[in-house]
Amino acid sequence: MEELDGEPTVTLIPGMNSQKKQMCFDWGPGEMLVCETSFNKKEKSEVVPGCLLIYIVRKDVDVYSQILRKLFNESHGIFVGLQRIEEELTGKSRKAQLVRVSKNYRSVIRACMEEMHQVAIAAKDPASGRQFSSQVSILSAMELIWNLCEILFIEVAPAGPLLLHLLDWVRLHVCEVDSLSADVLGSENPSKHESFWNLVTVLVLQGRLDEARQMLSREADASPTSAGMCRILGDLMRTMPVLSPGNTQTLTELELKWQHWHEECERHLQDGTFASSPHLESLCKIMLGDEAALLEQKKLLSNWYHFLVTRLLYSHPTVKPMDLYFYAQSSLDLFLGGESSPEPLDNILMAAFEFDIHQVIKECSIALSNWWFVAHLTDLLDHCKLLQSHNLYFGSNMREFLLLEYASGLFAHHSLWQLGVDYFDYCPELGRVSLELHIERIPLSTEQKALKVLRVCEQRQMTEQVRSICKILAMKAVRNNRLGSALSWSIRAKDAAFATLVSDRFLRDYCERGCFSDLDLIDNLGPAMMLSDRLTFLGKYREFHRLYGEKRFVDAASLLLSLMTSQIAPRSFWMTLLTDALPLLEQKQVIFSAEQTYELMRCLEDLTSGKPVCGEPDPQRLQDDDVETTKVEMLRLALARNLARSIIKEGSLEGS
Repeated sequence: MEELDGEPTVTLIPGMNSQKKQMCFDWGPGEMLVCETSFNKKEKSEVVPGCLLIYIVRKDVDVYSQILRKLFNESHGIFVGLQRIEEELTGKSRKAQLVRVSKNYRSVIRACMEEMHQVAIAAKDPASGRQFSSQVSILSAMELIWNLCEILFIEVAPAGPLLLHLLDWVRLHVCEVDSLSADVLGSENPSKHESFWNLVTVLVLQGRLDEARQMLSREADASPTSAGMCRILGDLMRTMPVLSPGNTQTLTELELKWQHWHEECERHLQDGTFASSPHLESLCKIMLGDEAALLEQKKLLSNWYHFLVTRLLYSHPTVKPMDLYFYAQSSLDLFLGGESSPEPLDNILMAAFEFDIHQVIKECSIALSNWWFVAHLTDLLDHCKLLQSHNLYFGSNMREFLLLEYASGLFAHHSLWQLGVDYFDYCPELGRVSLELHIERIPLSTEQKALKVLRVCEQRQMTEQVRSICKILAMKAVRNNRLGSALSWSIRAKDAAFATLVSDRFLRDYCERGCFSDLDLIDNLGPAMMLSDRLTFLGKYREFHRLYGEKRFVDAASLLLSLMTSQIAPRSFWMTLLTDALPLLEQKQVIFSAEQTYELMRCLEDLTSGKPVCGEPDPQRLQDDDVETTKVEMLRLALARNLARSIIKEGSLEGS
């Protein structure tokens, strides 16, 4: 098993003192609960007086940032798009498409960084301003690292174009020169501005020689004594060999031209052409790649990787990718000069220059505050076929592990969990299992949210999770006395026991109120009523009422009798059914035949004389209760009268 690179980060919880108070912990998928216990650390079990406090320590707080949520939302679309076009990517078009995807990711990072910068400027609270500025720095570092990885691992730029890409990389991320240029050119006399030479020097350091020549022409116009030197240095800048994107010259030709140009620059320096102007002489030394002259400009270079690219531009313009690490390491050592140690960002960039992808991902995982960066970068590099051989010791590959961690963090948020679903979907080994575990933990705070979760589960045939969610919603509905909703959820869950429970509640409510609620649902149960006997009875009993309301008395009577004789009706409800038969027994025309009347009489006698069953009315109670006794007597009388009428009717029909 791999060793940890260092001690885990210690999270300080305000007001919590582990020396004096006993603490307990409870881990969740995206956070941890910390609370004081009711007991002292000593063996005594006395209750500690005072209010207990509960603290929530979140694993991934970035998901709660409004601006970073835009980063998560925008990048989700890019991620899903990349997975869907994977099969279509082949040959040169594959590389171009992957570079385009990488640039899309970077544009999202930069957009969030610029918005965060504006928020930091507008922040009224100094603490908030510092927090936002810190996030800007992190986003800037993320884009810097991603851009370098794009050049080295995705573009795979060869010698020659490699330096052009690195120059663009530095110019994009060391952008103070633009504000400096605006200040100088915005003044009345730019060549006399205190930062004029700083601007020219930075332009040369970044290889922006055309702009540097324009600035020198201003100096030549303003100072005739230095006009000749400015013209010579300007010509050297103009004639510097550079491999442009559309140029067809070979690297050998470029090296020969560059060598001649370099010798010419050195000759002018040796001849003292610029001896009378320290600024121009310093610029010439920089163009010769003089390390001492470059290190004198440490303040303008601002960081070692700017120093590296400038050094390569003026000393090794055709540097090969395999030599980058050597120059990067020496540039870092020269720039720091032993005065300070490398920071995490330096280590990440150095690992990239060494072409150690796994070390880049590892260092980023340690240094950055969330899994967004490493998850998406690793996925993209995996599509570049750069991580195929790297499996982790616990079974999964690196891409899947990081995507699972990132998706788990999204599930801690009340709305971003929907993005996490797609990330789990594209993890073939453990994604399905992880999704099942996380989706069960989503708090179903509203029915709308529950329906979203349910839709996700149904689309993926997650039968157990669908049943579980439906049961939870059915229970909530029952607690809120929303029987129609409870019945609907129990049917959707295909839970016969719960459907029986809700049906009983419907029948109990009917006995108390004399009418049904949610008639539309009961009327349209359809095949769903077969889920349980009690639900079937509920649906058929409602059908009896509908037939009675339509004055289809014969059909209603047959249905009522079949409910009792088929044992589908609970015996506890038989008295209600017999009472419902009374109006039919008292009709002018004979509804129940003699045989049907005998069946009703048998049911009544079974009810009044049989032994009580759990949940059914006690026969003795029926005899002692005045109201029930009256009902029984009325039923016996009505049944006797109906029997006599039916026998006479049937006898007369036979005689005729």
